[in-house]
Amino acid sequence: MRFLFGLLVTLVTFGNLAAQNSAVRIANFNINKSKVAISGYDPVAYFTQNKAVQGKSNMAVVYDGILYYFSSATNQAAFKANPTKYEPQYGGWCAYAMGDNGSKVEIDPGTFKIVNGKLYLFYNKYLTNTLNSWNKDEKALLPKADKNWQKIK
Repeated sequence: MRFLFGLLVTLVTFGNLAAQNSAVRIANFNINKSKVAISGYDPVAYFTQNKAVQGKSNMAVVYDGILYYFSSATNQAAFKANPTKYEPQYGGWCAYAMGDNGSKVEIDPGTFKIVNGKLYLFYNKYLTNTLNSWNKDEKALLPKADKNWQKIK
């Protein structure tokens, strides 16, 4: 009986922690009004096709509170098998802004870079492409962005 009670307490505790983690992620990730990440673009396609590919709402996966769309069943399965490999860094916010001053800046899903197997997204509007600025000082910006994101999440 004690074992069952202990197991129940453990399950409830872990369930509460998981729900809290999802709520924190939802509050800090760059998601649209429908709670979809990357404006509905397929996170796996960046790696497999080296381009931004719009996902389909009927091929969706929720990972830790964040909704992702996929363009194919193959990409969907790859994400399910290893979501942390494909999730964009810094909650999908602009990597340059995160490294420059720790701010959450919108992105253009078509402006991205994969560095060391990680997906970084960038702002690219109104004649400002932050990927260019990132490329000029990536070695300094990357560790700053990592540190700033840790403070946010």
